[in-house]
Amino acid sequence: MKFTGTESYVATDDLKVAVNAAVTLERPLLVKGEPGTGKTELARQVAQALDLPMIEWHIKSTTKAQQGLYEYDAVSRLRDSQLGDPRVSDVKNYIRKGKLWEAFDAGEKVVLLIDEIDKADIEFPNDLLQELDRMEFHVYETGETVRATVRPIVIITSNNEKELPDAFLRRCFFHYIRFPDMDTMRKIVEVHHPGIKDRLLVTALTQFYEIREQAGLKKKPSTSEVLDWLKLLLAEDLDAEDLKREGGSLLPRLHGALLKNEQDVHLFERLAFMARGQR
Repeated sequence: MKFTGTESYVATDDLKVAVNAAVTLERPLLVKGEPGTGKTELARQVAQALDLPMIEWHIKSTTKAQQGLYEYDAVSRLRDSQLGDPRVSDVKNYIRKGKLWEAFDAGEKVVLLIDEIDKADIEFPNDLLQELDRMEFHVYETGETVRATVRPIVIITSNNEKELPDAFLRRCFFHYIRFPDMDTMRKIVEVHHPGIKDRLLVTALTQFYEIREQAGLKKKPSTSEVLDWLKLLLAEDLDAEDLKREGGSLLPRLHGALLKNEQDVHLFERLAFMARGQR
């Protein structure tokens, strides 16, 4: 079972090595990188390439580790007991399976995505250590132990918003997705916008990387944003000449696809003003 990439996802050689190493070691693959570098999409593409079902657990700031195992709805059981509902005699009627339980109980190998783990409380990763290590957990309300009959491929993503505990890191195979260089980005664009004119692509990507490298930028545009920008350029039927900045402006055409806050727009406006004043 080897991951070699897919037609719709440009995976670098080191990323393929990381995925296959994690599968061989049967350890979670922890993928870090700035937003928009394809971390979440990687899990979907691994599932597609290996022809495996996929289970997604998207983490929020309020998510607790217990929710990934199961939740016991005591309130509903109390209400039903007051109404004389016969379902109250079986506590299993009030146990809601979490995403880990689904993955452990699948009966076949699946890809389990735990997305943006760094959004949750700092104790969240530690609370999952034993479950991800042993691939089992105990359900106290029913007395049963849930074990994975087939170990899932676990892919965990992080935007690096907070540090993860060392004990958690020790149990993972780690890979950092670097932002694509120009050559890799051209391959990514070709997947999404096949046949794009070379002069337009070179001009657009040159402007894109110039924006990313601008000192003082609050939010660097990501891969998904340059793909949206190129889609707009193609929809407007613009060519390389149309992307020339006129009137001393440093802002690219349709810059709203790339710059997502007023501070960054004002930064380029100030730079253009300063450049005009030095002439």
